[in-house]
Amino acid sequence: MVNTVDFISRLKEIIQHHQLTASQFADSIGVQRSSISHILSGRNKPSLDFILKVTNTYTDVDIYWLLNGKGSFPKPSSSPTIPGNSPTLSLPNNKPESENHRTISRILICYNDGTFDEYLKKSPHEF
Repeated sequence: MVNTVDFISRLKEIIQHHQLTASQFADSIGVQRSSISHILSGRNKPSLDFILKVTNTYTDVDIYWLLNGKGSFPKPSSSPTIPGNSPTLSLPNNKPESENHRTISRILICYNDGTFDEYLKKSPHEF
């Protein structure tokens, strides 16, 4: 069972960490502003949809930490994906460059907790 008081505290920590108002946070995850107000006041409990919107929008939030405080915030391995500033990944290429008709420009790895990592090609020699 999720402790509502502790959940609200962790939600406030996320909002403060990202330097947002409750209204800005609501807009960023795509929920009505009144929903955030009701959750923060303890009037309503968060739905699964709400929790998934938070963890999908803010990839530095671990769902287990948000729900029960286990783990850490922000996630140790998490870093915001900024276009042009993604980690690089090298894959073997056994064909000469002239034989490649299609090239990989982006690799998206989806995890079962709703998070993902995106790898963007920065130069012709990557991937």
